[in-house]
Amino acid sequence: MRRFWPMMKPVTTTGTATTNTSTPWRFAPLSRPFTPGPGVRKLEGIVFDVDGTLCQPQTYMFDEMRSALNITKSTDILDHVYALPTQADQDRAMSLIRAVESRAMLSQVAQPGLVSLMTYLSSRGIRKGICTRNFDAPVQNLLSKFLDGHEFGPIVTRDFRPPKPDPAGILHIARSWGLFRKSGGEAGVLKEGGDAENGREKEETEGSDLVKTEKGEEVADASSLIMVGDSVDDITAGRRAGAKTVLLVNHVNKHLADHEHTDLVISRLDELIDVLENGLL
Repeated sequence: MRRFWPMMKPVTTTGTATTNTSTPWRFAPLSRPFTPGPGVRKLEGIVFDVDGTLCQPQTYMFDEMRSALNITKSTDILDHVYALPTQADQDRAMSLIRAVESRAMLSQVAQPGLVSLMTYLSSRGIRKGICTRNFDAPVQNLLSKFLDGHEFGPIVTRDFRPPKPDPAGILHIARSWGLFRKSGGEAGVLKEGGDAENGREKEETEGSDLVKTEKGEEVADASSLIMVGDSVDDITAGRRAGAKTVLLVNHVNKHLADHEHTDLVISRLDELIDVLENGLL
């Protein structure tokens, strides 16, 4: 579901978290039982990015990947790989990328507040999913190293196409959680027909799986979800999916705090606890 947001948004401060308050509704506080009412919605789940979000940024990886692929900084790594002429070329390129990630995952460091936030979400019965452009090994390494016993699913990795900033991965998670709505006939929603078993969506076009739908058609609905990430791909994918977005800010991405797709800015993951507990997003 596509929403249109004003370029300039009023900002309020909640502790050290900064909230953009242009939306006409908020999620209900998790500190008390949900009561339906005007301007309030029930939070159904949170989707997380991995590198730079669940673990501290390892941005040096991207320079190493581009060096291995002999491409410039302005070239998207996955776009380059998928544009290679043969499957063999793509496989070789992917192996070079995976080699970089495999070395980097050995030095993963958990984000401050990671375990506290996940423990809180579990205590409140909030589902947790992952949508990342990483391949599966670094994701599983992080979960087993820092979050053993915490459940995440679905876990959308690089094998899912199209990747972020396309919203398809987030909408796939929404659908997997049984979150649907009736389409008003607009463009910009993910139609049914994907193969959930291997995580690939049916390619129906306009460059992604987002297409115009028939009025009354049942489509995935991510409006009761939050997307947490550290990149423009994360917040753009979240916004295009219809979810609220949270930017985990650092010295590299601080310019995204004022981005039109950013709803909330936090500096550590456990700042989300107070936000969710008191319905501040």
